[in-house]
Amino acid sequence: MLRRIRLFLRWSLGLFFGSTIMAVIVLRFVPVYFTPLMFIRLFQNDEVKLSHEWVALDEMSADMPYAVMGSEDAKFLEHWGFDLDAIQKAAEHNERHPDKPVHGASTITQQTAKNVFLWPGRSWLRKGLEAYFTVLIELLWGKDRIMEVYLNSIETAPGIYGVEAVAQEHFGCHAKQLSAQQCALIAATLPNPRRFSSKSPSQYIKKRQARILKEMKYLKAHDKK
Repeated sequence: MLRRIRLFLRWSLGLFFGSTIMAVIVLRFVPVYFTPLMFIRLFQNDEVKLSHEWVALDEMSADMPYAVMGSEDAKFLEHWGFDLDAIQKAAEHNERHPDKPVHGASTITQQTAKNVFLWPGRSWLRKGLEAYFTVLIELLWGKDRIMEVYLNSIETAPGIYGVEAVAQEHFGCHAKQLSAQQCALIAATLPNPRRFSSKSPSQYIKKRQARILKEMKYLKAHDKK
C-alpha cells in the first residue's frame, strides 16, 4: 500500500510540474484571451458582460507600463517577482492596524500569475501556487511579456478586461492612442476597478492620477539612465 501511495504521489507531482511548466511555456508565445477571473465574474455580475481584446505591448501607449508601475509596482524592472521591502512594510502596517483594511504587497508579476493561472482569494494554498507561478513566469517570460500579459488581463471596469477594451469603452480610442493622463487615470482605478471608474473619476481617483503622473516622470527619467 505504501509503495502504491508513493508511486501515486510521484506521478501526481510529475504531472503537476510538467503540465504547469508546459502551460507557462505555451503562454509565453500565445495570447491570453480568457482568464479564470473573467469566467468567475460572468457568474457574479447581474448583467453578463465580457469586453476584452488582446493587443501586443507595442500597440499600447508607451505611457501605460509606466502608469501601472507608478500605481502598482515601482520596482517591477528591478525585482525578480517579489518586492521584499513592500512585503515587510505591508506586514508592519497590518500588524499595527489590525482594524483597518489589509494592505497587500503583490507585484505586477504576482498579479499576472494570479490573473492568468489562478482564482481570487487569500488562502494559503492559492498564495503558495501564486508564488510558484510567479517564479516560473519571471524565469520563462521576461519583463516585457509579463507586462504585456498583465496589461491585457487586468480587470479595468466591471466586465471590461485589458487596456484596449477600456480605451475603447471609456475614452473612444485605441490603447496606442491613450494619453499619459488617461493611462494614469486607468492605473489609478486598479486597486478596485469595480468600485472606481476611469470614465467618471471621483476626486479621490483624480488625486491618485496626479500622484501617478509624478511617479511616471520619475520612472521614465530613471529608466533612461
